Amino acid sequence: MKTILSPAPLSIAVLAALALAIATPAFAQHHDHAGHTAPEPVAVPEQDEHAQHDHAAMGHADHGTSSPAPREAIPPVTAEDLAAAFPAIDHHAMQHAPAFNTKVTLNRLEAWDADEGTGQAWEGIAWFGTDTDRLWLRSEGERIGGHTESADVEALYGHSVSPWWDVVAGVKHDFKPGDARSWAAFGVQGMAPYRFEVSATAYVGEGGQVTANFEAEYTLRITNRLILQPLVEVDLAAKDDPGHGIASGLSGVEAGLRLRYEVTRRFAPYVGVVHERAVGDTADLRRAADESARDTRVVAGVRIWF
Repeated sequence: MKTILSPAPLSIAVLAALALAIATPAFAQHHDHAGHTAPEPVAVPEQDEHAQHDHAAMGHADHGTSSPAPREAIPPVTAEDLAAAFPAIDHHAMQHAPAFNTKVTLNRLEAWDADEGTGQAWEGIAWFGTDTDRLWLRSEGERIGGHTESADVEALYGHSVSPWWDVVAGVKHDFKPGDARSWAAFGVQGMAPYRFEVSATAYVGEGGQVTANFEAEYTLRITNRLILQPLVEVDLAAKDDPGHGIASGLSGVEAGLRLRYEVTRRFAPYVGVVHERAVGDTADLRRAADESARDTRVVAGVRIWF
């Protein structure tokens, strides 16, 4: 007698077998995570990683193309390229700075209008020579109301003792005030720290008279062409010289402030204010001669060098 299984039990048996087949891998996977440490990922070298990124980007750009486009190779350097980069130099055509140089500068060429009349003043310096040995010429003077109140010229030999300083020695000749007279001159000039231009000169005259002059100025660049230049000048004397209105000690002080605009580097008009003052017994000598012991004026002028 044959036993015939009904369709219902057969269906149940098939479903149970399928469920067991699906559950077995999941159970095995769960068992591995629970009881064993997962293997560490293999480190990808940096170059390979970039290559993978590049390959992925190329794949996206080429819509699935697996091989990247070849890069253009750098062409080799030719003889023509070398000739263009390093041209031949003609040594006979090279220019060298001459050993002998010159420079002439009119630092102040100015005029003003005051109660006692119009006035003019000048101050200039020139040098001729090499980097270490030069002939220096200096001159300054002042005219008021058409009359020359003071004028002098100096001729000095200068020798460089450092990149910033020269020692000078020579002669000075005064044309005014009073009778003309000559002096032996000794001094130093150059650039002090913080870029102050300084000159200090002592003068020994006939009869043992000794005087000294100290001058300092500073160049302050407000812009590339607008320049403010303060200046201070001090005069001293070793003994009285009533014939020229000078007493011993500190005899006079001049302070100036000039603002110039360099139209070119060699030509610069300016405006400024200047204050002169006689001090000590020198001021008394001027008052005794019915002269003012102090003076303040507004000036306009030009600075030129070539």
